[in-house]
Amino acid sequence: MKKQNQSIDPQIVEELIKGCKNQEDLFGKEGILRQLNKAILERMLEGELTTELGYSKHEVKGNNSGNSRNGYNEKTLKGENGEIIIQVPRDRNSDFTPQIIPKNQTRFDGFDDKIISLYARGMTTRDIQAELEDLYGVEVSPTLISNVTNEVIDEVKAWQSRPLDKIYPIVYLDALIIKVREGKTVLNKAFYLAVGVNLDGQKELLGIWISQNEGAKFWLSVLTEIKNRGVDDILIACIDGLTGFPEAIENVYPEAQIQLCIVHMVRNSLRYVGYKSRKEVA
Repeated sequence: MKKQNQSIDPQIVEELIKGCKNQEDLFGKEGILRQLNKAILERMLEGELTTELGYSKHEVKGNNSGNSRNGYNEKTLKGENGEIIIQVPRDRNSDFTPQIIPKNQTRFDGFDDKIISLYARGMTTRDIQAELEDLYGVEVSPTLISNVTNEVIDEVKAWQSRPLDKIYPIVYLDALIIKVREGKTVLNKAFYLAVGVNLDGQKELLGIWISQNEGAKFWLSVLTEIKNRGVDDILIACIDGLTGFPEAIENVYPEAQIQLCIVHMVRNSLRYVGYKSRKEVA
């Protein structure tokens, strides 16, 4: 039998929203939603400490560890619904480590994703700060934004330099031209992609490189980097008809077979066919 999703008792909902006259009463800084989030988080933290100590807040201490409740620490959390000030229970031995809201965590899960999403759209640190304050009523320091984006950049660099398999039966090498904003200017940049098919038959993105223009010289540096990351051999390299591309591959992988992309082959072949017959030939 399929388990039905539990829903909140309508009477509880009615009681919660009783007296709410507008959106501010529901979603504002002192609104019901924020108060409810605060109450739920605090109750869950109390439950965690109860599990840690072995007795509830209103029971006589029954454990033999010598540990006990020892008041609260105030903590400000920043999230999609703005800031929430919660009371985090503490124990006398300082052994309690909350799992729901870990120590030193000051933001809800997903908040960093918002910062990174705005950063990826080309917004400056100051723009992100103003946007977050406008959307969520949260004042975030430029230092925090920089720290979040720097963490992502470090993760990207680690991914770009990760070791690769020794052999890839097939590697697709091509570039995508994408408009990128730099300051107040929009430029066309080539994103170089190397997609390998491993020995298990699964596709794997080996790396992404950025350049303003596609050229055989740049591809040579890409292939050299792949070689240095552990790829000893490529059996088949699928490429477009870029001049000098096959020679660049042969310089790094002399035994690799060069295969022209079927899309480019069809496109180039149609140049020799009359316009009226191109669809039929294709």
